[in-house]
Amino acid sequence: MATLRIATRGSAQARTQAEQVGARLQVAHPEMAVELVLVETTGDRRTDVPLHTIGGQGVFVKEVQQAVLDGRADLAVHSAKDLPSTPTPGLVIGALTSRRDPRDALIGCMFNDLAEGATVATGSVRRRAQLAARRPDLQFIELRGNIHTRLGKVPEKGAIVMAMAALEVLGISDELAATTAVDAMAVEVMVPQVGQGAVAVECATGDVDTLGRLASIDDEPTRLAVECERAFLAELGSGCSLPVGAYAVVDEADGLRMRTFLAGPDGIYEGVHEGTSVDAAQWAAEAAGFARQAVGA
Repeated sequence: MATLRIATRGSAQARTQAEQVGARLQVAHPEMAVELVLVETTGDRRTDVPLHTIGGQGVFVKEVQQAVLDGRADLAVHSAKDLPSTPTPGLVIGALTSRRDPRDALIGCMFNDLAEGATVATGSVRRRAQLAARRPDLQFIELRGNIHTRLGKVPEKGAIVMAMAALEVLGISDELAATTAVDAMAVEVMVPQVGQGAVAVECATGDVDTLGRLASIDDEPTRLAVECERAFLAELGSGCSLPVGAYAVVDEADGLRMRTFLAGPDGIYEGVHEGTSVDAAQWAAEAAGFARQAVGA
């Protein structure tokens, strides 16, 4: 029996995502066995410093991708939000699985119940910028570590910020909500990170057999939406360190509606953009140019 080797980070969330991808592939292709190839990334090793100071996007994926490029694995499974906006030479995204809840959530205290000057823990410049725009009085501190570590760092009378999808992957959403406040923020209030809630599966560009297998688990609405968001981010530049968010949805007529956020020297831009899925890359890039001009970036 042939075996598909799946490279992934070793965190509980990453392993669970990779296991779920493997299980779906085995259902679609029962002749295949799967095994995980656990990889430690720069982001996993450097838990002592803020992510944006060690490279931001890509710090959780480069070593996982390298396992495929080196031939140690056939697939690389990532949270789509961790991927750089530009493709990695030699690799292609063969599948984007059905998106989970894309929202950010405050855990510990509901947003409207946060006292004046309350502390919110998050390592994301995007989350800080959006929360501060609505509550300039809030105080922010860094937050790193795996999910369970972060859940143990809720500030007194404050909150931490996490992705709802991360809680869903580990199946702890309901359990957590039974013991503490979980305030899932509407995407109109907190625009998610590009790709948030989706899982991306990469393989080698020329691996036709694996690409064919991945097609069986690819979710088209998720792919169309995430590719639109990634086009917006790519236009801003793969090294963009500004607070940025984008979230797209597919409508019944196969069009796309994307909500965007960007903060820069001249202020904050929040917009809603619409277009067809056929030319999404073009109008998403135009939206990024408009946003950049609006904030002086």
